Amino acid sequence: MTRKERIDYALSLASDTKVFEMGQGVSVAAPAVFGNCFPGRKPLLLADVHTWPVLGERVFKAMSDAGLSPSRYIIEKEEFHADWKYVDMADLLIEGRFDEAKAVENDPAHEESDPEKAFREPSDKFFVLVSIGSGVINDLCKLASHHHGQSYLSMPTAASVDGYSSFGASITYGGAKQTFSCPAPVAILADIDVIAAAPKEMTAAGYADLAAKVPAGAEWMVADFAGAAPLHPEAWAVSQDALDDFLANPEAVAAGDPDAIADVFEGLTLCGIAMQIARSSRPASCCDHLFSHILDMTAHRYKGKLVSHGFQVAIGTVTMCAVFDNLFKLDLTKLDVDACVAAWPSLESEQQRAIELFKDFPAPMLGYNEITKKWSPADKVREQLTRLKAEWPELKAKLQKQVYSYDKMHALLKAAGAPCDPEDIGLTRQKLLDMFPLVQLMRFRFNVLDLGKRGCFYDDIVKI
Repeated sequence: MTRKERIDYALSLASDTKVFEMGQGVSVAAPAVFGNCFPGRKPLLLADVHTWPVLGERVFKAMSDAGLSPSRYIIEKEEFHADWKYVDMADLLIEGRFDEAKAVENDPAHEESDPEKAFREPSDKFFVLVSIGSGVINDLCKLASHHHGQSYLSMPTAASVDGYSSFGASITYGGAKQTFSCPAPVAILADIDVIAAAPKEMTAAGYADLAAKVPAGAEWMVADFAGAAPLHPEAWAVSQDALDDFLANPEAVAAGDPDAIADVFEGLTLCGIAMQIARSSRPASCCDHLFSHILDMTAHRYKGKLVSHGFQVAIGTVTMCAVFDNLFKLDLTKLDVDACVAAWPSLESEQQRAIELFKDFPAPMLGYNEITKKWSPADKVREQLTRLKAEWPELKAKLQKQVYSYDKMHALLKAAGAPCDPEDIGLTRQKLLDMFPLVQLMRFRFNVLDLGKRGCFYDDIVKI
């Protein structure tokens, strides 16, 4: 397929996004696209101190010249995560309550609102947000717009995440990183001139986020095999069919080549659309992203700065490739199913293990809640392991075709300028190893570590 054919196919299946234009200089189309998608409405450009000068100013002028009477709000923090207080801020902005929004932004002790009470009655008097920025600003716009029963226009400034087009927003609430269900933007305008000029580390972060789809896809295959999460054929095709091609030229990505960076951005956007199709983040992430969630929730810093989502995910990605390398060394046709079932813990013991593991975590009940959702009774475990033992050679061959080796993924990430060793983001290998039990328990989504727990080979596959 050509790029246009891939994008047209994806949009034909997308539930939310109707316009995706990508190319050099396409930001000039912002007034027309906004007018077509939101006739009679007024735009509010939400940017930060970094994204306003690189894109916000020109879009604001173009919309002003077109008679759209835009407003603007610039977040003044040098760095910030997608914490719930910024969702509260964006909710106020949509309603034109700028002074209150500024007070929330600047209040370090802001009390988070109740997500269940965040929804407002739609009104044509509300502003429509235009996201000028990368993943954090986009997620804030996405969820706040959903609270007001409307969509928004996304104008990315870097090929840094897949979240521009994804269903759902990744927000930290109550100390826990969570994905809140909300529609993707109705329109995305990706100006490659702007995106290719973004800081190289942001592009490298996007490359790493895209590379995460390799082990994430393998874990989806494992979950499908276990009967826990069936593969969605259309979502799989949109996210995976051209993935190897998008990842094939990391040196050009690192060099700032616009065509290579356009490939990365297209791949990220297609993965986001795949999440729309599946109505889940399953096509784009699994354990690779959970390492990142832990680092976010524990406010991990390296050299005094927060580590970007993509750089965190890079370490999760190469780590999970190492886990699969270990898995492939095992002969699971010799699995002792009876012994594994006899050793299978009760729900109560797993809940207690989760409580102990997460007792000092910002969200101490997270593991308990998630393992309660995904624990299986012994008869189900027996069924899964019996099939695994019988069909391991076929499953292994399929997984090996999907997932890259540790060495290959390490080399690709290094060539793209992304972290490839835990020390690159200020982690020791022991700390990375200590994160595995949390990763296995912190999401109800079935993963390869769950398979290892069932088959009593968990310890073998996490020796990295």
